[in-house]
Amino acid sequence: MDHSLPPDAPAPDAPILFFDSGLGGLTVLGPTRALLPTASIVYAADYAGLPYGQKGDDELAARVPALLGRLVERYQPRLVVIACNTASTIALAHVRAALDVPIVGTVPAIKPAAEMTKSGVIGVLGTEATVRQPYVDDLSAKFAAGKTVLRHGSPGLVTGAEAKLRGEAVDPAVIERAIAGLRGQSGGEKLDVIVLACTHFPLLQQELQAEAGPDIALIDGAAGIARRIAYLTRGQSWPAEARPGIAVFTRSAERAPPPLAALAPYGIGSIETI
Repeated sequence: MDHSLPPDAPAPDAPILFFDSGLGGLTVLGPTRALLPTASIVYAADYAGLPYGQKGDDELAARVPALLGRLVERYQPRLVVIACNTASTIALAHVRAALDVPIVGTVPAIKPAAEMTKSGVIGVLGTEATVRQPYVDDLSAKFAAGKTVLRHGSPGLVTGAEAKLRGEAVDPAVIERAIAGLRGQSGGEKLDVIVLACTHFPLLQQELQAEAGPDIALIDGAAGIARRIAYLTRGQSWPAEARPGIAVFTRSAERAPPPLAALAPYGIGSIETI
């Protein structure tokens, strides 16, 4: 019996490439490693472009495919995960057109939120760029028809999440403003589910839950994305043992990469800059 891999099968050490503007994509990497514990990992953060949520759509539609093209050429991944809601809602189609590698994007978890809500009022908490996208309109119309979908863009939560992962204090006012931005809208008093529509925001799950209160559920799409990655790579070969992953950061004059100790719990063993 021939047990050789088909000619186009990836090598066992071909990595999964996770891409985000910053460290938010770690919330997708975590559950993916739980499902695929020996997968080779490259985690790429575009610190030179952070924050994405305050950039124009045209800029991101050009920047993300170009940068991912460089990363794919350098690391030869078996699959690319755009672990960033803003980049996915704006640039996913452009990336798929530009690259000959499977691409997994992230979308706001509006469908499961609509299934979960009892009051019929859902909040979508994301970056300013994500919450204004027609894509969110489409998801709401398709999966939350008849429900009230409130949206609020909170760039401060991205900064707060990055700070928390560095071991710095999170400004409580940022958390308060984010929740108030949803609750203060018409119908906000009936809110019972909040979609964390930025991969950075689950890093602040504890703080956001404390501010929202026990009667509001917080939901994100990370576990579903991890299952999608496992499905798309089913039957592929992996290393026999887990090896430390690589984190690569685009060079930024404003911010240095985080300490390796902050990334080690996610299986990252070294940091590179490009």
